[in-house]
Amino acid sequence: MLYVSHPYCGSVHDYAMVKDEFDPERADWFKNKEMWIDLGYLGFEKDYGSKSLSIPIKRPRRKQKTDPKIEFTEEQKTHNKAVSSKRIYVEHAIGGMKRYRFLSDRLRCRDANFYSVVLGVCAGLWNFQLTH
Repeated sequence: MLYVSHPYCGSVHDYAMVKDEFDPERADWFKNKEMWIDLGYLGFEKDYGSKSLSIPIKRPRRKQKTDPKIEFTEEQKTHNKAVSSKRIYVEHAIGGMKRYRFLSDRLRCRDANFYSVVLGVCAGLWNFQLTH
């Protein structure tokens, strides 16, 4: 992990957290970065610039139940599989940190600073486990 933000209370959308942490008006945060993101970050390309951006293709919604289900082409399936194969490392890192049950269980801890410190420790422990 290269960056761990401060913790957010309650239900906050992933992309709203990114825009809060990295204000698109202040700087070109991801200008020289290669980004592999999931569908939770739709609109990222419009707000931020990056060297390259890979996001899965979203399946269009059916307007009515009588409309036929829209299938992906082989090219779209291949693209989504390539993006997913890179994103899986991020998902495994998040899941690995959640093995330390402090991050996944409901807590009575109300101190956000303490939670932030423990989150950093869990990220460090997970990185240590990956490298040793």
